[in-house]
Amino acid sequence: MTTGSSSTSSSASGGAISTFKGEERALRADRLGTGGLLLSVLAATAPLMVVAGVMPTTFAVMGIVGQPLLFVVLGVVLILFSIGYAEMSRHVHNAGAFYAYISRGLGGTAGAGAALVALVAYNALQVGIYGIFGFEVSGLLATYADLDVAWWIPALLAVLAVGALGWLKIDVNARVLGVLLLIEVVLVVVFDIAAVTDPGAQGLSLHAFDPDTLSGAGVGTALCFCIAAFLGFEQAPVYAEETSRPHVLVPRVMFLAVGGVAVFFALSSWALTVATGPDKIVGTAQEQSAGLLFFLTESRLGDTFTDVLHVLFVTGMFAALLSFHNVVARYAFAMGREGLLPAAFGRTSGTSGAPGTGSLLQTAVSAVVVIGFAIADDKPNGDPTEPVLHLFTWGGNIGALGVIVLMAAASFSVVAFFARRGAAGAQRVRLVTSTVAGIALLVIAGYTVKDFDVLVGAGPGSALSRVLPGIIGLAAVAGVVQGLVLRSRAPERHARIGQGNEAFQLDKAASS
Repeated sequence: MTTGSSSTSSSASGGAISTFKGEERALRADRLGTGGLLLSVLAATAPLMVVAGVMPTTFAVMGIVGQPLLFVVLGVVLILFSIGYAEMSRHVHNAGAFYAYISRGLGGTAGAGAALVALVAYNALQVGIYGIFGFEVSGLLATYADLDVAWWIPALLAVLAVGALGWLKIDVNARVLGVLLLIEVVLVVVFDIAAVTDPGAQGLSLHAFDPDTLSGAGVGTALCFCIAAFLGFEQAPVYAEETSRPHVLVPRVMFLAVGGVAVFFALSSWALTVATGPDKIVGTAQEQSAGLLFFLTESRLGDTFTDVLHVLFVTGMFAALLSFHNVVARYAFAMGREGLLPAAFGRTSGTSGAPGTGSLLQTAVSAVVVIGFAIADDKPNGDPTEPVLHLFTWGGNIGALGVIVLMAAASFSVVAFFARRGAAGAQRVRLVTSTVAGIALLVIAGYTVKDFDVLVGAGPGSALSRVLPGIIGLAAVAGVVQGLVLRSRAPERHARIGQGNEAFQLDKAASS
């Protein structure tokens, strides 16, 4: 009864949002259409970084020839996940997508835990890319400009550039991301065509799609490597409040993104096996490492194309940095609006309508981490690549584990949400697909924790295999504790968790 009267009072005022702290506590609607939203989420997948970095690493480290088939399998799992996740997006429009969905299904306390996991995971993903970005830019400057620049200098300049762009309108960001993404995709497609038209000794072999290629102990770990390539598609609901028709655009973009990514990566990883021959792909990847793609393009497409590819490899990483930055800023905004972070985070800035305080937080975190790794790099007789590779692999795998856990929890929250609403019968298909996806994602999360030493290149029994994934566990526990404290001491704030714009109405009711 109280909730109903609060809602009515807010509606009657004709401007509950604008009269309580002004529009600065709402993200600007109608900024993104299908194209802008799709480009914003796909940029986070960094297609060129995956083809040039993740795929060769998976071939080399795990010795799994059937990587293309893994992308197909994961595509199916994530489509099953998306069926329930997309339906949830029709009912809940909140920039804190994962934790909002989990709050609505599993309760505010679980949502508080998910919120902190999301904040830590996406920060880790974003900051980790600065390591490889700085390393690659430093290499380009040494090769083409004969300049010896430490990796952390371009990394810090990128931190500032991303932070500045984060304050702009999201549609401006979408245009920047879109241009960079489209160029990346075109270059990879050109390579795919070149590989197919000039195959290795075994010709156009489909051996990489043979299920027998997935036998062996390394399959579970290979799944962990490959699922990281999909991260980004799940971000579509984060921008729901900034679209004109979120109930239509968000599900559409999610299915386009996950389907497109699965097909694109399956074909591109197959093209790598065709270019070398399936029987040589593992050995060649071990020999060339992250230079595999450039080695193959140089012989087929020439030096100029390969040089351009190196440059676009860097710009693609910049696009991913900006995309993850935008997501972190919006999670911080949602958490500030709902009382999980200080209220300053729950306000937008100036005419751009961007979550400025959240953007500043993400920029500060990035700067501190990069500076910390730069200090670690300043050691006599040390390996100059070690801090860079640690920053990239540690951050990337911590973030990937966090997002996998969030996806699993979100799958089960979909089941709980519709069951609690008495809609289990009408949503039977979505409940089944969400359950299957949730179980599959938990299995992948288990493999990720089990094989974390392999994923980060640590030795067997290394403390890192416990400490690094423990960061996600610690974030979850800290968030749950915060939720329990709020439920006990500030139930009105606890009630706002996951409510999004509806929290304005609760605030209005509490202040009247």
